[in-house]
Amino acid sequence: MGLEKQARNQPRKCRSDGQCRIRQGGVMRLVSLALTSVLTVFSASLTAETTEQVTPAADQAQLIYPPVIVQENEPRYVAPTLRDRIGRIWAPVMINGKGPYRLVLDTGANSSAIIPSVVKSLGVSTHESKKVQLHGVTGSAVVPVVNADSLEVGDLYIDGATLPVVADVFGGAEGILGPKGLGDKRIFIDFRNDEIRIQRSRGESAAPGYTRLPVKFTAGQLMMFEIRIGGIRTKAILDTGAQLTLGNQALREALLRRNKKGEAQDIIGVTLDVQTGHSFNVPTISLGAIEVRNMRVTFGDMFIFEQWKMNDEPAMLIGMDVIGSLGSLVIDYKMRELHMRPRR
Repeated sequence: MGLEKQARNQPRKCRSDGQCRIRQGGVMRLVSLALTSVLTVFSASLTAETTEQVTPAADQAQLIYPPVIVQENEPRYVAPTLRDRIGRIWAPVMINGKGPYRLVLDTGANSSAIIPSVVKSLGVSTHESKKVQLHGVTGSAVVPVVNADSLEVGDLYIDGATLPVVADVFGGAEGILGPKGLGDKRIFIDFRNDEIRIQRSRGESAAPGYTRLPVKFTAGQLMMFEIRIGGIRTKAILDTGAQLTLGNQALREALLRRNKKGEAQDIIGVTLDVQTGHSFNVPTISLGAIEVRNMRVTFGDMFIFEQWKMNDEPAMLIGMDVIGSLGSLVIDYKMRELHMRPRR
């Protein structure tokens, strides 16, 4: 099944619920984002590759949207998935001693990134002679970078970082916090109490009431583990920067849903490319001892599955629609484990 790819320079306006309006053929359409926390569909699985003297595919510096105001009765950083809202995980990050800036904790990225308004707030300049190639869920793009002296949140301190400058598609967040510096850290996320803690891992075992799930790290620092969907063994990537959960065509065929059209679902990635998949209700998703029922998954030939070489066997990118349904989550990079507690 082919997927539509739209031009990334179409007018877009993004909302705090993870939806963007794009103009197509004179008609405004509402689509889901592919990278953000409050929202997006996929962690934009951000992969940065350095390039020299290239022309950007889109002028990211001009893609600045009106800020999204989080009301006082709304969680500031961590919010659960509800009937009318996809969950989010944002971290309060200090950059060059300024902030904090709310960055999407993105386990599907291999690089941190910021939006143009943060660049302006920091008073730094982009490097026009040095750009990076971003590979997102739906496509790729070349963007400028800035140098930051430091990033700090909790026990995480990064001395010097090169940050790609990406479009504001995060529904109120101001960029992405990638995995650099997290190799010996433990992240605790409490969806009920709007809490995120990044601390040094001390090798703690899973607390009572939590399910332990061992993970492996790919060369790009993606978290990979095995799950079952209706009894089908499936490779899964944890993507806290993605709004929706995605499946590849091999998984769709294994679930014997190939002949059903499903509901069309447009997806925008951090590169602003748009692809169209089709969503279906899937059998029970088993995350170790935790079972997730009545979930819809969007299937398609997503660009990112090809980049990750995950087209040949059943694979899934688990987004915040599933992750945010938990009560709390521990990501222990040092122990290579996930600890999950169901919502009560």
